[in-house]
Amino acid sequence: MSIHFVPFIQLDGRAKEAIDFYVEALGAEVTFSQTFGAGPGESDNSMSEAVKDRIAHSELKIGEAQLMVADSEPGKSPREGDLLTVCITTPDVEQATRMYHALREGGEMITPLSAFHFSPAYGVVKDKFGVTFQCFTSKRRS
Repeated sequence: MSIHFVPFIQLDGRAKEAIDFYVEALGAEVTFSQTFGAGPGESDNSMSEAVKDRIAHSELKIGEAQLMVADSEPGKSPREGDLLTVCITTPDVEQATRMYHALREGGEMITPLSAFHFSPAYGVVKDKFGVTFQCFTSKRRS
């Protein structure tokens, strides 16, 4: 079973700037990037053009390491201490569910674990030590 722990940087409207910076400063390669406007079901006009242009998710490769960078959801600025989180990625829904609930014990649920268009099981939890984890189940096998 493959499990990956990946640093995840969340910014408030500056993700593109940060990505460009990491490409230049660290030699990062952008392997995936999607804006909020490019997500499924986002073709309606409920978002402003500025919000549609924000980065919903990106993956950068730096040597053998991975880094994820995104903007916060529209209208939800990241809380202090949440600019850098840990994304736990596994291809197994049961494993993601077990880890999510174990980390939640004595902590705080931020996003309930559920299916999203990008993951069969995704949730965000802050553990009892104040560390924020994103539990993500990948659609593709690692």
